Amino acid sequence: MLSNIFSRAFIFSAAVLVVGTFTLPEAVGQDVDSDFEPREINTQYEQVRLVKIAGGLEFPWSIAFLPDDRKLVTERPGRLNLVEDGQITEISGVPEVQARGQGGLLEVAIHPDFEMNQWVYLTWSKANDDGETVTALGRGTLQGNSLTSFEVLFVQDRYSSPGRHYGSRLAWADDGKLLMSIGDRGANPPRAQDLGDHAGTLLRLNDDGSIPDDNPFVGRDDVLPEIYSYGHRNIQGLVVDPETGDIWATEHGPRGGDELNLVQPGLNYGWPTVSLGLDYRSQGDFPHTEARTRDGMIDPVLEFMPTLAPSGLAMVTSDRFPNWKGDLLAGGLRSERILRTVIHNYEVLHQEELLLGEIGRIRDVREGSDGYIYILNDTRDGGVFRIEPRN
Repeated sequence: MLSNIFSRAFIFSAAVLVVGTFTLPEAVGQDVDSDFEPREINTQYEQVRLVKIAGGLEFPWSIAFLPDDRKLVTERPGRLNLVEDGQITEISGVPEVQARGQGGLLEVAIHPDFEMNQWVYLTWSKANDDGETVTALGRGTLQGNSLTSFEVLFVQDRYSSPGRHYGSRLAWADDGKLLMSIGDRGANPPRAQDLGDHAGTLLRLNDDGSIPDDNPFVGRDDVLPEIYSYGHRNIQGLVVDPETGDIWATEHGPRGGDELNLVQPGLNYGWPTVSLGLDYRSQGDFPHTEARTRDGMIDPVLEFMPTLAPSGLAMVTSDRFPNWKGDLLAGGLRSERILRTVIHNYEVLHQEELLLGEIGRIRDVREGSDGYIYILNDTRDGGVFRIEPRN
């Protein structure tokens, strides 16, 4: 991997601050009780509290914010919900999904000009008649409690065995283009090095699913023109810095080797040719690949140590948290935590561990339109949580 662009930052657990709270955390791996009490939390630079604003969601996956501060939340089994004042209303008109393993109804995002067009975007695992699946993208118009005129905008080029590594995060770039991640689909990782395959890539699309003329591989007959970057295992966190336009992504390694990457057009991020993780097929601590770096492949800005199992990524831009402004908040599934990550000149300066074990597996982390931080936890009885300043 190329080291002339970035030097990989190794942040060891000794440098991570574990936050304290005034209430006992829920037992690791258990669902959060519906009568969750607000919790005051001491962090290194901000005094905050954690509140639960909605519950009873079955494996919630993604949250988006309407201009009037209502929330849209997907549930992996196939439901889209409108959350308002703690009340949940199911939205009709969503596509049929195959909810198996990691698949189902996944990301939700609204168009930057939502107030004019009312467009809501969804990604999901789409099945064929043989039960194989792909990652798909579509949009509909939100009218009351329905998505109308729903249309499929993009379908991954190759169906394969269901259940793993759909990627499926969306983010709007500063030029109005839509970024979409697709995982390597698990069964055949070398697909992530094949530029004739969407697996293991970050895509760049127009808002109607068509291909921008200035994509990095447009004009090459041997490359799918939607591809923006490749060599990704499974991007599960994706955010664009509104000031610089930088694209930040978190993705899973095999066993360890979870990464934070600064994604740039046309570059190869190495999977599975190189990896910082271990071979998950063996019983010992053996590298997944012989090479941990290679010329022509990009090093991560950060290897999460210990493992994070990343999902959900936010950048703090709100004045509600002045001492966190500009920091990345990376959610973790198996690690059941958020890592606040301070970056300066593309180098990691500091990390702080937040919410360790407080709400279980964290599926999504977003900054809301109101400036608060919102979190979804990945459980059968999941909820929407909010981090807010403690006044």
